[in-house]
Amino acid sequence: MNFFKNFLASVLGTLTAIGLFFALILMLVATVASVMVSPTSSKAIQANSVLDLNLNVPITDRNPSFDELEIILDLNEDVLGLPEIISAIDQAALNPKIEGIRLRSDFITAGWSQTRSIRTALEKFKAKGKFIYAYADFFTQKGYYLASVADSIILNPMGELDFKGLASEVLYYKDFQQEYGIKMEVIRLGKYKSAVEPYLDNKMSDANRYQIQTLLLDVWETLNEEISVGRKLSSETLNELINTQQLATPQDALDQGLIDLLDYESAVIDLIQSRLNLGTAEVRFASIADLNPSSPSAYDNQVKDRIAVVYANGPILYGEGTQNIIAQGVFTETLEELAKDDWVKAVVLRVDSPGGSALTSELLWQTLEKVKKQKPVLVSMGDVAASGGYYIAAGADQIFADPLSITGSIGVFASLPNASGFIENLGIHAETVETHPNALGYSIFQPLSPAFEAKTKKSIEKTYALFKQRVAEGRKLSETAVEDLAQGRVWSGKQALANGLIDSLGGLQATIQAAAKLAQIDHYNVMEYPNFDEDLSSLLSGLTISLGLNRLWNSVLPSTLSSQIDQLSTPKPAAQMQLLLPFEIKIH
Repeated sequence: MNFFKNFLASVLGTLTAIGLFFALILMLVATVASVMVSPTSSKAIQANSVLDLNLNVPITDRNPSFDELEIILDLNEDVLGLPEIISAIDQAALNPKIEGIRLRSDFITAGWSQTRSIRTALEKFKAKGKFIYAYADFFTQKGYYLASVADSIILNPMGELDFKGLASEVLYYKDFQQEYGIKMEVIRLGKYKSAVEPYLDNKMSDANRYQIQTLLLDVWETLNEEISVGRKLSSETLNELINTQQLATPQDALDQGLIDLLDYESAVIDLIQSRLNLGTAEVRFASIADLNPSSPSAYDNQVKDRIAVVYANGPILYGEGTQNIIAQGVFTETLEELAKDDWVKAVVLRVDSPGGSALTSELLWQTLEKVKKQKPVLVSMGDVAASGGYYIAAGADQIFADPLSITGSIGVFASLPNASGFIENLGIHAETVETHPNALGYSIFQPLSPAFEAKTKKSIEKTYALFKQRVAEGRKLSETAVEDLAQGRVWSGKQALANGLIDSLGGLQATIQAAAKLAQIDHYNVMEYPNFDEDLSSLLSGLTISLGLNRLWNSVLPSTLSSQIDQLSTPKPAAQMQLLLPFEIKIH
């Protein structure tokens, strides 16, 4: 017996020593990395320089964190944050040594409202009398929308330009459920609350088709108008080109005035050299990092006042919260600390979320109400701030959104998976013994009982009423007006302004400026929150993602099915009460 005890102790000691050694190695590598690659001032920008703006990389709503270990191990991806992109463009506009921009936006990954924010910054850059030349091997529709702001657009002669209008596709699962005996039990309120519609039918309802159609038309109107101005073509002409399918080849795009030249990337260099009278001299390019030389680049030690920007990205779930999941844990703690911080004069909540847990949405709403008693709270909507995302925004002092933002979706539903038919087909039978009627409650192996369904419906009605009350109080609207805007219907930012769901059209910077005005401060530092602690577990998890395992999953499954599985596999409270966008909005 002593032999085995000594043996196990020896093995445990060896494993512990190996673990500690590995941890020390990681700490040492991270320390060396921080010395080798810590942000410092970049090279000095010389006269007649051009900002090299390559946006064919992942773009996030918040600037990515500086991860020394990933950099030293060369595992980091090139990721740009929307704030640093816009900051670089703004700095370039003010810098007399920057003469223009070379733009690449073949397949920009940013959302529509994020892309419009970049385009707005580029328009301001051009207003300073500076040039923008854009090149692409091929243009996605979103990439072309961004490039349409340029003075000249060059397309590879063997490339392609996607310009066809907007569409949204929804898959329906009723027959699939009947065939395989697995279905979703659904209880909902609001005729537009169609997140669960695919489980109930094989075709789109008239109400859902109407809301998607009006949303797409409103978004297209904005895109069409801005491309029209950029290319000096009428909106009618652009629509006619699409309707008559006159844009099959790059030559068609050139003939119809959508681009200026069919050539290769070297042609951009020729244009720049000619514009700057450089002859054959090499063009001096500046990077985004050169314009934002340090992190944080704009912090002024002489200024005490701060505006806090709290990034709330991802679905709303019950729990702790991460950079990609909104939950009450870290967000409530952060907001409460900001409320007590005398240096923080206002809070801007940047919301990019399709919604989720009704309980968590209410907890965050309550917290924001407490912050409002101490200082101004404003909301900046990203690509999507709908359902639960709108719930947490509704009480803010002011709400800003881009015309292309998607918001609203004031409605509630509950969905629970049911595999009773599936297990019956497998020859598995579920039986129940109870001390009281309906003691079992919900079971994935049995159909919903009438009592459980009635109880859930009553809870949904209560949640829906509270949701509408929060909106009515926050937006100073009557209950009747809110009901007309609710029922799960989604709105574009432009529509939301017209019907009173938001206060102003504008991006994050406009919201920050409005916050400063409300706080009555002229000089301030902008601070980003929440701060997420990186422990060894999360670090190793991040490295796994960097190795591309998540890409393998996404490449194997269709995106729609993958997202459905993610929704089902994500932990939620037992009640499954959801304030969620009525469908996955992917505008193609």
